[in-house]
Amino acid sequence: MWASLQRTMAVAAKELRQLSRDRLTLGMVIGIPLLQMMIFGYGINFDVRHVKTAVVDMANTQASRSLVADMGASQVLEFVVAPATPEAMRGLIDDGTVAVGVYIPPDFERRRLDATRPAAQVMVDATRPGIESAVRAIAQLPLPVRAGLAHRQEPQIEVLTEYNPERRTAVQVVPALIGVILNMTMVVFTAIALVRERERGNLELLITTPVRSGELMIGKLLPYVGVGLIQTTIVLVVGMLLFDVPVNGSLLSLYLGAALFIAATLGLGLLLSTVASTQFQAMQLGFFTLLPSILLSGFAFPFDGMPTAVQWLAQLLPLTHFVEILRGVILRGTSLSALWLPALKLALFLLLAVAMAAGRFRKRLD
Repeated sequence: MWASLQRTMAVAAKELRQLSRDRLTLGMVIGIPLLQMMIFGYGINFDVRHVKTAVVDMANTQASRSLVADMGASQVLEFVVAPATPEAMRGLIDDGTVAVGVYIPPDFERRRLDATRPAAQVMVDATRPGIESAVRAIAQLPLPVRAGLAHRQEPQIEVLTEYNPERRTAVQVVPALIGVILNMTMVVFTAIALVRERERGNLELLITTPVRSGELMIGKLLPYVGVGLIQTTIVLVVGMLLFDVPVNGSLLSLYLGAALFIAATLGLGLLLSTVASTQFQAMQLGFFTLLPSILLSGFAFPFDGMPTAVQWLAQLLPLTHFVEILRGVILRGTSLSALWLPALKLALFLLLAVAMAAGRFRKRLD
């Protein structure tokens, strides 16, 4: 009995020594809980705040300005632009520049005293989770009335739910699931790519070839782009058939954006592969990037409710920009050219990740 306990403790001591020598794993044991508590504790917020909003005030009266001021004072809406026409405001919502548009008609003064017509309209991009319900609460604000006149009865402010009139959760979630599923698979696939070559002894063959580091990185990346596009098609077809998710935009724009995102996530996986020394470490690093991508990208929680520092951190995640492209193309029918900013961010991320991976990789066994 005593001898068995001694052998067991000897094995445990050996594992502890190996763990203490493995700096990457030891750092993840300590760093992951601390970092994720800081990120998620500050980042996950169900309270929607500072939603980018456009306003078209065609009345331009004291009452209309007072209504806009009251909406802004709620801190739910943040008025960032004032287009000249309702059509221009609709264009800003279509391309994702703003999520909410407030339209105050020229006859606002008469409408706010007439219970048969809405005094103003609010257009909401219902492709983003949490925003629509918060805006509906703001729309219940009492309208300013003249002294001596009774408050009008409903309706006051009409809320138009754009791109998802039935307010179905599947319409918000399923398109973004394309990015989540690709992120789950692509990063892990390539994170173990170089480590697997080293563990299987294939790296010795690569050392003897004239293949350069950059060529090796791109060659590792290209086959998985096709795999990712197949996964995109599967999720898209299932979403259309089972969840009745509409595809309002161009399939060409969708697949071009998907290819760019897949390449960016593969580049991240290659970079992680140059850091890890074993396949287990590579998988750990891959899953370490997965949870922040899901929780901070706007997939499940309102992006506008996150603190500014966390929003800047989320800009470093490819999924943040791809979710914007997916919802824009699939639900709002926006072209990829109108979504040039998130596409540009993905392209820059891809170039930086591949360049860093190629710079870190050395064709030698050590």
